[in-house]
Amino acid sequence: MAKQKTSQTTRSQQKAGKPPRRSLLRRLLTWCLGIIILVLLLPYLLIPVYKLPQVHPVSTLMLGETLNGRAYERQWVDFDAIAPVLVQSVMMSEDGQYCAHSGIDWQALNLVIDDALDGEATRGASTIPMQTAKNLFLPSTRSVLRKALEIPLAMWMDLLWSKRRLMEIYLNIAEWAPGIYGIEAAAQAYFGVPAAKLSARQSALLAVTLPNPVKRNAANPSRGMVRLAGVIEKRARQSGAYIKCLYD
Repeated sequence: MAKQKTSQTTRSQQKAGKPPRRSLLRRLLTWCLGIIILVLLLPYLLIPVYKLPQVHPVSTLMLGETLNGRAYERQWVDFDAIAPVLVQSVMMSEDGQYCAHSGIDWQALNLVIDDALDGEATRGASTIPMQTAKNLFLPSTRSVLRKALEIPLAMWMDLLWSKRRLMEIYLNIAEWAPGIYGIEAAAQAYFGVPAAKLSARQSALLAVTLPNPVKRNAANPSRGMVRLAGVIEKRARQSGAYIKCLYD
């Protein structure tokens, strides 16, 4: 009887010495939740740092190249060292309302949502701030979740950064060809000139390369690219009222 009591007491002590399974699971979930919150908050903490002109941020694609052991080209260039016609061409190609909105073109976004709800093919509604948010902090794979994360980040960028700084960062982190990032490296790779010396036609060809830099080649454009570049070149010449936030 005494032995049985002692045995039961020992088992009880052993059980008491072990942390409950539920407690370990709760702790694990707490750590996971903390990591997720930190990952989600980190971009909002980095955006004020990226406001500083001496900071030259890199994109998630550039980080991916480094992690995979691949070399890439990127030469940072200040906004004033980029040909204005290139800035005009990119803006009129990618985000014609850049100076008018606060990070999101709500009208265009609402039209895309309406088309999706109606089962129709949707067109892109990403603004330059949204593309910058994606390039800096998010994966390139398309998803509703990524789009939802882009929107507040784009608005936070537009609030904290000047339009010039935002455009400067975008042009310096955008992918223009496989392994080629930033407008300076793109201008040198495609046309053998610095970004400051790009012509109107070269700028238009680079602008229409941006939506698909893997398949489109600004130095060897397809017939469709030449046609689109002609449209962008014309829009760039008429963009005076649209670019006041960048050059006034």
